[in-house]
Order: sequence, then C-alpha cells, then structure tokens
Amino acid sequence: MKNGRSLSRRQFLKAAGQGSLGVAAGLALPNIFLNRTKAATGQNPSEFIRVGFIGTGGQGMSNLRALMKNAVAVCDVDKNHLENARRAVEKATGRNPAVYSDYRRLLEDKSIDAVCISTPDHWHALPAIHACEAGKDVYVEKPLTLTIHEGRVMRAIVRRTGRVLQTGSQQRSDTRFRRAIELVRNGRLGRIKRVLVGLTGVNWTNEPPVPDSEPPPELDYDFWLGPAPWRPYNKHRVHYYFRFFWDYSGGQMTNWGAHHLDIAQWGLGMDGSGPVEIRGTGEYDPEKRFEVPVAFSVTYRYVNGVLVECRSPGAKVRELLPGREKEARSILNDKDEFTGCIFEGENGLLYINRGALATWPEEILEEPIGDKDLRVYESRNHHQNWLDCIRTRNLPICDVEVGHRSATVCHLGNIAIRSGKVIRWDPDTERILDAELAQWVSKPYRPPWKLPEI
Repeated sequence: MKNGRSLSRRQFLKAAGQGSLGVAAGLALPNIFLNRTKAATGQNPSEFIRVGFIGTGGQGMSNLRALMKNAVAVCDVDKNHLENARRAVEKATGRNPAVYSDYRRLLEDKSIDAVCISTPDHWHALPAIHACEAGKDVYVEKPLTLTIHEGRVMRAIVRRTGRVLQTGSQQRSDTRFRRAIELVRNGRLGRIKRVLVGLTGVNWTNEPPVPDSEPPPELDYDFWLGPAPWRPYNKHRVHYYFRFFWDYSGGQMTNWGAHHLDIAQWGLGMDGSGPVEIRGTGEYDPEKRFEVPVAFSVTYRYVNGVLVECRSPGAKVRELLPGREKEARSILNDKDEFTGCIFEGENGLLYINRGALATWPEEILEEPIGDKDLRVYESRNHHQNWLDCIRTRNLPICDVEVGHRSATVCHLGNIAIRSGKVIRWDPDTERILDAELAQWVSKPYRPPWKLPEI
C-alpha cells in the first residue's frame, strides 16, 4: 500500500517545528492534511472508509477485530503489538497494512480517512487532536481524557475542524441500556432520588513486585511515556497496569466509571452538564504496589438534589438501601453486592448492567415505551454507528461532548478522593469554584509535548 503523502517526512517536521521528540504537540495544520475523500465528506455514502489503528494492545486488538474490514494501517510503540496487529489484518483481509511506530507518520497518510485510538489514557488527547487537525475522523477509547482540561481542548478542536468523534463507551449502543434509560427518563420509576453505582475493584497482577529495569528492546519507552513525567521503566507500570498510576490513568474510577457513571449521566439527562458537589474518600494499597485507591466511596450531588453514590469494589444494598433491601435483592437475584447501576425512584427500582436488566416492581419492565414517550438516540453497534456518522456527518451516540462530560464526572471523583476536600463544581463554566483546588483540572506535559490553546 502506498502512503500517498503530499509532504515528505523532512518537510513535515520542518513545518511543524521539530523538538527533541518530534512534532510540537500544539500543531494545527488542517489545510495541509485535510482529508478530502468522499466518504469523509458525505458525498458518497457507499465509499469504503479506510481506518488506521493507533494502539494495538488488548483493547486495540478488540477494536481492530470489530473494524477489521476497514483496517488499512496499524501503529504502536511496541513492536510485538504492532506485528500481531499486522498479521491479524493480513490474515483476515488479505491486505498488507501500512505499519507505523509513530502515529504522526500515520496522520501524514492522506489515504487514511479515520483513526481508532486505543492507547493508554495519557495518550488519548494528543493523537485525537492531531487526527482532527489532519482531517481525520476519530474513534477514541474511554475514558476520553486524563484530565478535565484535555476534554475541553478536544471538544473545541473537534468542533472547529468538523470531525466526527466517537468515545468508546459502548454501553450506549446496547439495547438493554437504552431500554433502561427510556424507562427512567419517561418517569416509570417516578421522581429519581438516587443512582447507586458499583464499580469493580483493582485487578492487580498476582506476580511479585519487580525492580525497575531497562525497557525491553521491542518497546519505545520514551515515546510510550510521551507527555507523562519521566520515570524508570517497570513492567508493572506499562500496558494493562498503566491504569493504576496517576501519571497515565485514574484507576477503576476512570476505567469502569467511564462506563457506569456515563449511564448515570445519561439516565439523569445530564449529558451536557454534571454534578455541583462531590465528596469522596479512598483507601490505598498498604504495600504501595500501585497509586490509585484499592477502595473508594464518592457521592455526587446534582443541582436538582439527585445523588449519585459510587462505590468500589462493588456497592452493597444493605448499606445504601437499608429500607428497600428486600426489593433491591429481588432485582439482584438475592445478591447484596453489585456492579452497574441501580436507579432509585419514588415508585420503584431499576438495575442495569451488562447482560442484566431488572425492575421492582416487575411490572415496570413490562410497560411498553409508547410513540409519544421520549426516545433516546438509538445505536445497535457502537463501531458501525461511528462509520455511519462519518458518512452522514451526524453526531455519533457518544460524541466528544458526551465523552468529555462523563470523563469529567470520573475526574471530579478522583479529585475529591485525592484532595480529601469537598469539590464545588460549576458544570456550566466547567470550573472548580475553590481556587486552591482549581489546579487539579489539568496537569503539565513533559516537553516538547503540549496541548493547543483554546
């Protein structure tokens, strides 16, 4: 496959202002890289959409398999991951995909219409922003961001460039979740009082701790760190385990919270808003094997008085619903601890999780959604919804605004846990009202990487 570049590598680096790690991260060159393929402009809805994959590890391979028919390029800083992805594409499609170790080189390829980003969380914002500036549509894994400020920048760039961005919170494209949200939003439970959210606990390795070491030859560790602070390589800080260190992620709050707190936001009709007050506590690993809490409790209060109570690992109904424990157990198959969401309304309860939807009383679930009832965005396949919206230029079901707002809820929870203080948040201006705590919405990047100004 030919790259079809309009600029040489040397010209690109010169135009961008090369630093010690390459292109300055604030680069905005939409006129140079603007993708003018018919599929990306909606002029020819049947045209094949050519997708490049940035990050091809665990979730990256899952996304690659889901979009295999569109795969034309793969990119990873780990040569083993890269070769596995290349072979997978070749075996499944017969195509020999373009192979890159630097995502910026992939973005130079004008034959690529869109990118799927499945990197660690600290590498979500920059590739997504640069892809938009290169005229490519974007699918980016959840959580959308590492910080609240990143989300605001991403949203501004997506809107300015007119790109389609789908966040990988795929529960929104699940029939059960959509049914649950329509029951809640149409008042079948009466006025919602609380949403209880249970998240899974830290799934740390059973291997004994290992000392810091030189990175393996197949991994470009400097590029893997990217905008994160420099730290010695340790195999229990990279790949899957990155999510349990603050430099790269936010633990299960951002890992699973980006799914279940996202559903809470959807059910409360708060996709463009958020809570106004957040309180949280956490417990940490006594052996200090990782940095994020091993257990936490966070309570969010919304302006209408509704509370969202989030617990990890799991949530216990005997603690959160003591007056309705019998009813709660009836929708949990007599279990006490759960993951997922329980919406508590004046007239009943609704439990929703992957593979499970139940209500008390049972009759609530049997009530049909009528033609005059509120209907929410319908998508039956998260990846296909993204491809369809690339053709139509409509907003996908988990657009950048939705992904940013749901990630913000997760980040605010972590800020409350880490600071030990009550967070007062203005969801309209997206500001923490306490000036001392306002610094938590962003974090510095390791030079020369930087976000563009908005």
